[in-house]
Amino acid sequence: MDKLGDLEVFAQVVSAGSLSAAGRELGLSPAVVSKRLRRLEDRIGTRLIQRTTRQISLTEAGQGYYERVVAILAGLDEAEAFVTRRSQQARGMLKVSAPTSFGRMHIAPHLKTFMGANPDLSVNLVLSDQLVDIVAEGFDIAIRIAALTDSSLVARRLAPVRRILCATPVYLDAHGVPETIDDLENHICLPQHNNDPWHLHGPDGPFFYRASGRLLTNSSEVIRECVIAGFGIALRSTWDISDALHSGRLVRVLPHVEGSRDVAIHAVYASRHFLPTKIRVFVDYLSELFGPRPYWER
Repeated sequence: MDKLGDLEVFAQVVSAGSLSAAGRELGLSPAVVSKRLRRLEDRIGTRLIQRTTRQISLTEAGQGYYERVVAILAGLDEAEAFVTRRSQQARGMLKVSAPTSFGRMHIAPHLKTFMGANPDLSVNLVLSDQLVDIVAEGFDIAIRIAALTDSSLVARRLAPVRRILCATPVYLDAHGVPETIDDLENHICLPQHNNDPWHLHGPDGPFFYRASGRLLTNSSEVIRECVIAGFGIALRSTWDISDALHSGRLVRVLPHVEGSRDVAIHAVYASRHFLPTKIRVFVDYLSELFGPRPYWER
């Protein structure tokens, strides 16, 4: 039992980000938490955490160990829930990371229904456009919009992403309607907020286009508001501008060209083994909510 308790202390320290915060969660003093960590490291013969007076960081061995410990503890929780016939109920705190705009537009409005169906579950939704380390930062799940590469994490595809070139009718009336990619040289284009080139797909296959303009920003929402205001032409996801498209405030430009087809919306989590119920029900909810033809495309 001491071994299991030490694992729980280790996992709580990583999740909380400090020994003192973990101690408060566990009802232990920082000195006791430190002693339990040393005992665990002495037993396995490996340094798991680098400690300073203000923060902690996982070693490479500690990172891999933490991923496995989380799966073990989750499996124990699931086993207890099964024995007590609570395996189908989501309980506890679900910590979710999501991109700022997408989380605000397509997750937050649906939390009331989800949490109403899971009354024993609390949700901590953290919105950020930074790529978080879900293990080191204690997230249960992250929503990512990308062409994902191989990793140790599990990714479940929730919905496709369609990105199109668009502008306002007023802008096109004033500057003309481009008919080819080369015509964009004579237009005001709004570069990506991260200054990446546009990853496009046309009749001849995939290609890149480096949009250049006088406006630079680190905010995707600024680009969205500027294109709706008639500033120029931008590459936007339909989940982001569906209302403006349906109302006619924006129209599609170069309809034979669209963004890369490799991008999709994914739910990413640490392990598929002994998946906690709270993660499974949330992923299932989003998968059913969005689906292969999301509501913003209808």
